[in-house]
Amino acid sequence: MWKETKNQLVRSFEFKDFTEAFTFMTRVAFIAEKMNHHPEWTNVYNRVEIRLSTHDAGNTVTEKDRRLASEIDKLL
Repeated sequence: MWKETKNQLVRSFEFKDFTEAFTFMTRVAFIAEKMNHHPEWTNVYNRVEIRLSTHDAGNTVTEKDRRLASEIDKLL
């Protein structure tokens, strides 16, 4: 579930292994590029954390972030 905190939408994901996590990140990357809206994220082995905010709107959560979060959720 996405949580809004410190002007960001944040969600953590856990996968079976690194390959599954990296595959997920690759799929997110294609969506983000298509939307021209790129996440801040980290990956450690099977865990991925994504933080979304709109930089050109003063680093706040906007509809762009909510749309990207919704598209990411569809991958699960």
